[in-house]
Amino acid sequence: MEDIYSIKLPAFEGPLDLLLHLIRENKIDIYDIPISDITHRYLEYIGLMKELNLDIAGEFLLMAATLIHIKSRMLLPVEEVSDETQEDPRFELVQRLIEYQAFKDASLSLKERENEWSNVFHREETAGETDMKDEEAAEPLLFDLSLFDLMDAFKKMLDKSPAEVVNITREILTVKDRLAFIMDKIENQDAVRFEDLFEDKNTRTYIIVTFIALLELVRLGLVRAYQESDFGLIWVINVQRQQSPMNSKD
Repeated sequence: MEDIYSIKLPAFEGPLDLLLHLIRENKIDIYDIPISDITHRYLEYIGLMKELNLDIAGEFLLMAATLIHIKSRMLLPVEEVSDETQEDPRFELVQRLIEYQAFKDASLSLKERENEWSNVFHREETAGETDMKDEEAAEPLLFDLSLFDLMDAFKKMLDKSPAEVVNITREILTVKDRLAFIMDKIENQDAVRFEDLFEDKNTRTYIIVTFIALLELVRLGLVRAYQESDFGLIWVINVQRQQSPMNSKD
């Protein structure tokens, strides 16, 4: 890539969200975290975020240092003579994760309650609007994605990409090019599959730049990413078509 493109994503999650994502993805017991494995996976994500040239907040690096410190403490031999029960080096981290998860669950519950109350007072619907709602209800239920869900899908695309071959003729690829490509791809569609954004080229460089362009469009609010279920098919939704009053179904 000729141009260095740095992207800040203030709306995305922090290091505790990444740890909870890894715990959920790998079906780990939060009370018995395999610290060596989770540290390795966490550092993999940090490396990937650096490769994408994402603006990594200092708290991510602080958590990496914390994980390495916990890992080193767990490698120390347990003192055989001790009247007091030794505290598990993971205890403080586990407590933080449990409290943070409870906070997130409470926030989600309040958001759902807000959505329910927003529908209490409403005007009567016309027959056409009722038909449209029936059609929408028949569509699959989609769930918002986190940055780390998107990065999982991105990693899978990278794993399938062929080895890079250095050609004599260099093709300059920019994020701006891929921004335009994605917008053209979804211009006349309500949604496209995540994988379809990479179908024209599948080299590592194209995949990385296309993914950065997608993150920028999400940050700008021009597209949103949804998933049918945990680790299921990902859809990139055209927000402009969703909001347009002219976008009605036949």
